[in-house]
Amino acid sequence: MSFNSIDFAIFLPIVFFLYWFVAPKNITYQNSIIVSASYIFYGWWDWRFLSLLLISTIIDFTVGLRLQNERKPVNRKFFLWISILVNLGLLGFFKYYNFFLENFVTAFSLFGTNIKPNSLNIILPVGISFYTFQTLSYTIDVYKKKLEPTKDFIAFSAFVCFFPQLVAGPIERATHLLPQFNNKRLFDYSKAVDGMRQILWGLFKKIVIADNCAEFANLFFSNSSDYNGSSLLLGALFFSFQIYGDFSGYSDIAIGTSRLFGFDLKQNFNFPYFSRDIAEFWRRWHISLSTWFRDYLYIPLGGSYCTTLMKVRNTFIIFVVSGFWHGANWTFIIWGILNTLYFLPLLLTNTNRKHLTIVAKGKYFPSVKETISMFLTFSLTVFAWIFFRAENLGHAINYISEIFSSSLFTVPAFMGKKDALKNLIVISVFMVIEWFGREGTFAISNIDKIFNQFFRWLFYIGLIISIFFWGNYSEDIEFIYFQF
Repeated sequence: MSFNSIDFAIFLPIVFFLYWFVAPKNITYQNSIIVSASYIFYGWWDWRFLSLLLISTIIDFTVGLRLQNERKPVNRKFFLWISILVNLGLLGFFKYYNFFLENFVTAFSLFGTNIKPNSLNIILPVGISFYTFQTLSYTIDVYKKKLEPTKDFIAFSAFVCFFPQLVAGPIERATHLLPQFNNKRLFDYSKAVDGMRQILWGLFKKIVIADNCAEFANLFFSNSSDYNGSSLLLGALFFSFQIYGDFSGYSDIAIGTSRLFGFDLKQNFNFPYFSRDIAEFWRRWHISLSTWFRDYLYIPLGGSYCTTLMKVRNTFIIFVVSGFWHGANWTFIIWGILNTLYFLPLLLTNTNRKHLTIVAKGKYFPSVKETISMFLTFSLTVFAWIFFRAENLGHAINYISEIFSSSLFTVPAFMGKKDALKNLIVISVFMVIEWFGREGTFAISNIDKIFNQFFRWLFYIGLIISIFFWGNYSEDIEFIYFQF
């Protein structure tokens, strides 16, 4: 069930009514409604994968209880590794089995040995990378004694399968989200209004920005050999806004929906395209994943409190693993390596934490230096996105080669240039709104402090009209991160 579907538009009010009007005073009943709704929500794609969700839930709930009662370090590690191996084993099988098999065959063929193993027609369960990391955060934090394990299986199940963020995040920590399922929730009108506002903005990002950009990104990337360099550059630009509008839009809808039920999820995007260097970009892009890798991989490896060579190694590991997390394709690994190369000069010169606050804070416009820094960072990001979007390495290299050919300086030639121009204008307006709302948790979070009620409603109506009349409702355009 997708957030931008009619199914979800019917599903959400029903769950909301049951949650607040049928079981308003009983936490267990409310959590049970969430679990039931979440399994329906997830099973809407493919009910067969509900078993994987249940297995992860049972394993990690049981491991958490055993870790609480076990005192011997060896036994505690044993139970922790059960959780790690089961969760990563399921993730590895469904996501990476054929990738490793194909590369295994290729490696042997280089030595003249032909192997013909049987590949499997494996369907990747939606959101498995997200809920796997979420449940792992629980067992790791319990192991480290940062969190008391819960004895409430229903509350823990609700934490694992919470439908707003189940299939594409944000990846919540058990220390932040799980206690909220054990606390009494009271309906908060202001929180609900803010949630609806964020849902509206997320739908605008997805349907108007991302899905319209997707039409042109797919056109250029699917038929890249037919277009000149300037057109392909435009395609890379459209994909950059597609993936941002798509993924941050999903996060906005997830966070806003959670607020309707009295829950607070962490911010997952913080205006990343206004970053002044790559280090700042990664503090603002997919924050829940970046901080997960930081806390559960980078710091245990030694973090930045080690020799320069070790810091380089740790950074390399983090970005490569991040790339591989996104998919079983060498393009994602190269994307990760490329971001490592972007990041290392900042790390080696100790300037990777130079920009910790929002750009031009308290000002209407950035300085010339800040503008140039943002432009260069955005350009590097767009270049890296080509590898992320390409079908394979050969496709990425050919795509980039054509961009940097003499045809880059020719007029873009493709059908639908008027629609492309319209999209660029809409993107420009969108980025202006993002710019002036960049100090909030999302672009229009502080709109009630800027406009009176009349102009606020005028703005909301404008967004709704644009969603209905300018939105792209093609059924074949899903949220990008569903594939991860």
